[in-house]
Amino acid sequence: MWRFAGDDVKAARALVDAALESGITLFDTADIYGLGGPAGFGGAEELLGRVLREAPELRARMVLATKGGIIPGVPYDSSRAYLERALDASLKRLGVEQVELWQVHRPDLLTHPEELAGTLARLVESGRVKAVGVSNFTAAQVRALAAYLPVPLASIQPEFSAWHAAPLWDGVLDQAMELGLSVLAWSPLGRGAVSDEGPVSALLDDKARASGVSRSAAAYAWIMAHPAGAIPIVGSQQPARIREAAGAFAVSWTRAEWYAVLQASTGQKLP
Repeated sequence: MWRFAGDDVKAARALVDAALESGITLFDTADIYGLGGPAGFGGAEELLGRVLREAPELRARMVLATKGGIIPGVPYDSSRAYLERALDASLKRLGVEQVELWQVHRPDLLTHPEELAGTLARLVESGRVKAVGVSNFTAAQVRALAAYLPVPLASIQPEFSAWHAAPLWDGVLDQAMELGLSVLAWSPLGRGAVSDEGPVSALLDDKARASGVSRSAAAYAWIMAHPAGAIPIVGSQQPARIREAAGAFAVSWTRAEWYAVLQASTGQKLP
């Protein structure tokens, strides 16, 4: 929901409805989303909060996730004092007392993992969040945090797509499977690369035609095929695009097809 902002509550409600009608229940946002829009910092959370205030019955159908820890101009602060304030501000904007998942948006290199672990545990114990996760952390950073964390870490959010396959090699997905972390893949369409014509898109188109889905749905399905069970974070602001994302569940990749996309992505043949 990084582009989910503005003041059109009706349009925002249409996006929420499209997601729920398609079986998409995870709504992932962050306090910094909306920064470039008219509402500024917190704009996406505020808009979603307005939708929920007008239609409170929607809340029970959602798994609500948000993130904090980025400050424009700093850029990161994971100190206990700041994260406590950030969470409280997010809850206020969303108009809720609790979120299902709260994530540290990016690692703060000046916060010791022991301090961060204590803060995350406190957030869970306070009842303001059900579970905690991290975003954009390396496998080593996750390992250091987990060593001190007295509550389970629920998720990791890496950039992962058919155009950005680094998590396959850098240990992030392997660690997720080892620790039982949910993988929330951001930018699953390659930061817009899905619109480009090239070898990856050509292979996705072949699979999309055979499966009766869109290229985007095939791209979502490609990352979902990995045994880590990645969940693509759909960022479209068009209801039709959100609905077509559900087509990913109709796609079944063979090993040969999946590896062909990977080789097209890296530009190298596998040994």
